Amino acid sequence: MSKFSRRFFLGGAATAAGLAAVDARPAWAQGAGGGVINLYTARHYDTDEAIYASFTRATGVRVNRIEAEADALMQRMRAEGANSPADVFVAVDAGRLWRAHEAGLLQPVRSAALEAAVPANFREPEGHWYGLSKRARVIVYDKARVRPADIPTYESLADAKWRGKILVRSSTHVYNLSLVGALIAAHGEAKTEEWARGIVANLARPPRGGDTDQIRGVAAGEGEVAIVNQYYYANLMRSTREADQTVVAKTAVHFPNQGAAERGTHVNIAGAGVARHAPNRANAVRFLEYLASPEAQAIFAEGNNEYPVVRGTRLSSQLATLGEFREDALNAAVFGRNNEAALRLMDRAGWR
Repeated sequence: MSKFSRRFFLGGAATAAGLAAVDARPAWAQGAGGGVINLYTARHYDTDEAIYASFTRATGVRVNRIEAEADALMQRMRAEGANSPADVFVAVDAGRLWRAHEAGLLQPVRSAALEAAVPANFREPEGHWYGLSKRARVIVYDKARVRPADIPTYESLADAKWRGKILVRSSTHVYNLSLVGALIAAHGEAKTEEWARGIVANLARPPRGGDTDQIRGVAAGEGEVAIVNQYYYANLMRSTREADQTVVAKTAVHFPNQGAAERGTHVNIAGAGVARHAPNRANAVRFLEYLASPEAQAIFAEGNNEYPVVRGTRLSSQLATLGEFREDALNAAVFGRNNEAALRLMDRAGWR
């Protein structure tokens, strides 16, 4: 072998070896292992244990958790101030994420991985929080008494023909606040208040219970339609209890506002942000990046029947059965910001 050939061969081999040594793992899985993150979370789903365990296996980072309602967690973070051990704040809606940002409890994070994975309308523009799973606000209806064509839009539920037939939970629940916040963005406060008064006039009973209670109420004949998040219905579909299967057999899901000129079905998010005084910031960012990874997104979808935010993630069989739909593209920060106006509006309309 000539000297030139030998140099070329050895140089090429070294280059190949260098390329082979490049770490092909995602950014969140690289770097030093070990350490902790302190998670302040308003998610209370048993299936999230798989998410924490998977992250720890891949990184060696231990996940310490404090679980409570979002408002209580925010109050705790305020009281702790600069000494707060919180690294990551997790909420199940854009409204609470917006409040945490407005209260100065979160810090901006710029991450190429997060910005590539999470669509722009599901993250705060400056990176204070990122949506990590989605929940569609759908209409569940009595199949024996209602046709999907009867309920084309959220707006149609204010029609007098639904007098005494609508079931929905309290106005103070953030799922309704965010829906009304999205309607404010679409129509303004005056028209949205008129709509809310129509909903109140059409209630089958005073609001009580959670979304699953509204679905069961439709099946029991207490009302004909209910406004709920899709994963409550999908979890009933998955249930092996005979009573739950009876509820599913009597009801169906409709995605409103799907017409050619319509904006799409309202979609809220569960999401997270890095705490303002995070003592383990690097691990906190890694954790957020992991939550937007294919591994974690698949657990969101399969574990609690939530829609993943990352396109291309496989849905649970229950969600796939519900079919495809067009989403309202409104940025979650907008209806999160509108939560307070929505609550005042609903109070004026008599929605309790």
